[in-house]
Amino acid sequence: LMEDHRDDVVVVAAGYSREMESFLSSNPGLASRFSRTVEFENYSVDDLVAIMESMCTQHQYELGEGTAQALAAHFGAMDRDAGFGNGRAARGVFEEMVDRQAIRLSAQAQVSEHDLRLLLPEDVSATAAASAAETA
Repeated sequence: LMEDHRDDVVVVAAGYSREMESFLSSNPGLASRFSRTVEFENYSVDDLVAIMESMCTQHQYELGEGTAQALAAHFGAMDRDAGFGNGRAARGVFEEMVDRQAIRLSAQAQVSEHDLRLLLPEDVSATAAASAAETA
């Protein structure tokens, strides 16, 4: 397909650099068929916090005071190994925060609409909240 339709078809193979190098070297003909590569750097801590802020806006949440700092501490402490996931890591943290917020709010007798939208440092993690409080 790639050779017969090379003027009409674009094939994208995406993955982590080391694994993609292994993939391309697994067959002598593959590397020559993928003549162009584009490598993207991992997101920085600031990028991941910005992604989180965007996700919050998209889902009608807001970050409370100190929450962005707690997120930065959390992302800064994460291992950047092969399982890191980059943008998926941000989505996973967002989903965990919403779960923690639900647990936190379930213990309150009265919950306002604002409370339902507000994500706090302790919704990130207890460790990140403590770390953010120390640097504030």
